[in-house]
Amino acid sequence: MTVKRTVFALTAAALLAGAAAAPEQARSFAGADPDIEAAGGRYWIYPTNSGDGGATRLYAWTSDDLKSWQRGPELLRLDAIRWIGDDGAPSHSLWAPDMVAANGRHYLFYSVGPQNPTPSRIGVAVCAGPGGPCVDSGEPLVTGGDGFEAIDPAVFIDRRSGKRYLYAGGSAGATLRLWLLKPDMVTIDREIPVKTPPQFTEGAFMHERDGVYYLSYSHGSWRHASYSVHYATAPSPTGPWRYHGAILTSDARFKGPGHHAFLHDANGRWYIAYHRWEGQSGNGPYRGQRRTVVQPITYGRDHRIAPVTMG
Repeated sequence: MTVKRTVFALTAAALLAGAAAAPEQARSFAGADPDIEAAGGRYWIYPTNSGDGGATRLYAWTSDDLKSWQRGPELLRLDAIRWIGDDGAPSHSLWAPDMVAANGRHYLFYSVGPQNPTPSRIGVAVCAGPGGPCVDSGEPLVTGGDGFEAIDPAVFIDRRSGKRYLYAGGSAGATLRLWLLKPDMVTIDREIPVKTPPQFTEGAFMHERDGVYYLSYSHGSWRHASYSVHYATAPSPTGPWRYHGAILTSDARFKGPGHHAFLHDANGRWYIAYHRWEGQSGNGPYRGQRRTVVQPITYGRDHRIAPVTMG
């Protein structure tokens, strides 16, 4: 996931009667934990809970104009994963997909629950293209346990070294772990010791810009106003982390922004895709569906990311 993400933004402010109006609300659609990229002349978003079947299937959403989005192909379903019942749990769910292009193919990484008390797991499927079809690799890539929850996979391919990293973990254990993947993208090479950064809860994401590595992640409770996006920088994909604080937090209109992905387009513009609660008040717990939205971001001369005002 070097700079593999390309997205849209619809947050231009309008001028009315000579005065600046409130920013236009960015278009959103039902779904959470968005991952996004561009391929085949189209834009693709990979969310949690955005199609029939609840958390039992994963879909792609597509657009050719970055304005109108349609639910596209079904990528993966629980009953197509042979090892899904090996943990003996009575029910399972799929969430937090991450699609990565490599080796002339696409690889779909995903979380399999329940998280507690049964250890969660991370799987990977090999896909013919950004819209599938996808076939599971045949076994879990990472299994949780001993207080570690194997959730929220995010793969980063370092364009400088060619190494392929898998970041995962969070929630109750609030622990970040990191593995090096083999070139085949479906096998773990080895685990790399890494420190969990300040304010980390879940949903890690790595991107690189101008030689600076940005580790960003969600903090707080996903159904409450505390949910937010924080980040740290480092000279390498493995740290050491320098914490810089939050860039997305709840406001009067939108609550609990989090589980995000950074995106870079062909014109050099940067964006953040994330989910949030709309039409909610108070501090939570919120109910209903989270909404996926994308907005532009800016960097300062000091490589800091400017806080995002939700629109």
